[in-house]
Amino acid sequence: MITKKDTLAVVASRGAMHLRSLLGLAFMLLLAGCATRPVNPPITQTDTRAGYRFEARQPVIAGKNNDTLVILAFSGGGTRAASFSYGVLEFLRNTEISDGKGRTTRLLDHVNLITGVSGGSFTALAYGLYGEKLFDDYETRFLKRDVQGEILARTINPFNWPKLGSTGYGRSELASQLYDEILFGGATFGDLARAQGPMILATATDLSTGARFVFSQGYFDVICSDLGAVRLSRAAAASSAVPVVLSPITLNNYGGSCNMGLPEWTRPFLDSPEPPRPAARAVRTLKATAAYGDGVNRPYLHLVDGGVADNLGMRGVLDGLEIMQALSLSGRASRLDGVQRIVVFMVNSMSSPRTNWDESEQPPGSVPTMLKAAGTPIDATSYENVEQLKDMAAEWRKLRLIGKSAAMASNSDPAVAEALRVPDAEIYAIDVSFAALTDKAEFEYLKEQPTSFVLPAEAVDRLRAAAGKIILASPEFQRLLKDIGAEVVDDAPTTH
Repeated sequence: MITKKDTLAVVASRGAMHLRSLLGLAFMLLLAGCATRPVNPPITQTDTRAGYRFEARQPVIAGKNNDTLVILAFSGGGTRAASFSYGVLEFLRNTEISDGKGRTTRLLDHVNLITGVSGGSFTALAYGLYGEKLFDDYETRFLKRDVQGEILARTINPFNWPKLGSTGYGRSELASQLYDEILFGGATFGDLARAQGPMILATATDLSTGARFVFSQGYFDVICSDLGAVRLSRAAAASSAVPVVLSPITLNNYGGSCNMGLPEWTRPFLDSPEPPRPAARAVRTLKATAAYGDGVNRPYLHLVDGGVADNLGMRGVLDGLEIMQALSLSGRASRLDGVQRIVVFMVNSMSSPRTNWDESEQPPGSVPTMLKAAGTPIDATSYENVEQLKDMAAEWRKLRLIGKSAAMASNSDPAVAEALRVPDAEIYAIDVSFAALTDKAEFEYLKEQPTSFVLPAEAVDRLRAAAGKIILASPEFQRLLKDIGAEVVDDAPTTH
């Protein structure tokens, strides 16, 4: 027989269990609430010979091919972009060329520089870190994984709510932790510097000014910080932090505290009252970068998706080429003197899903309108960057032909000779975009894929396969193969 005393004892016992559970939960939440965002460490003195920067990696990069600079520009676009970019790496890995000395190498081995934005930054950073090992499990670890669902699950987990309420700690920090666990394994830019792969430049956007912010030691010199201690996962999180959907990634800015001096080659551009042509846009970028040095008035930088400033990752490439041309016009030396070929694969995974907005008198809602308003100018800028590189390639080629023509042989006017002075490098602008597909059904399928971090496995595979088809059919790629003495047969090149 259960007495009143027994009942009270049971109730008291259950109450004690609930209290212990609540106290345990409160303790865990308290611990979670103590979480703080990672802080990038300061430096007291810059060293242009060290750190993850182009100059410090010259021995690695120069060892690939002294006369050819191969650049891959990976656009934004979530898993769609990551998969399409990965397909480019796969194709280049399977494409062999002859160096003219009887040695056969793969096109991938000649890549010097990869720029990555948003989804493209994951593939770029992961390849820079793992090299050949990337091809073993990148599909399962990232491309064919519901990364978006996992980020959402962490966001709605009550255990993480105190973290999300901490100063400077937002959804992108949770995402960064996930990227570390599934892909980067805690690796930093110091680890990337020790790797033997190409230079990787992941790009984000400064939320305050809209300027590009590149994860290279050159930019971190300006904010007097050590990039080597920064995790690759935070760079990927910053580069893909879509405004509103994800929170900004915050960096500490110690600018002005490390005796940082601008490189000598920038002087002709920054000291001139009128920026030398055609480098006016590049000078604007240099000045925007120098402005980060005001750490007193700007102690923090908030970074969002790199696609807001440059969705194709081409702005830095174009700036470099414009500076190269401006230095050539003025008779000054540039870091790319001696380069005979500049090969740029513009890997643009821009999509354009159909809408039925024009079929209704009722306009779309606020969120679709906001996304369209943000995406349209980004797509237009990407198109302009592609066309600008093509125009630059044509201009350099035309001016070289005029300068070497018989009509110019007797020219004695130095002004004319100066106007015709351009770099000797031949530019190959290889446009790798969905629009180049001849299979219209495949084009329609790929351009309908959303910008998200989850796609069906079939879509991932079709994106990968499409990248190789587009490159192989590219007239510019075929021109490159002809100029270097190689041809592709059955998806594997044979040399003459």
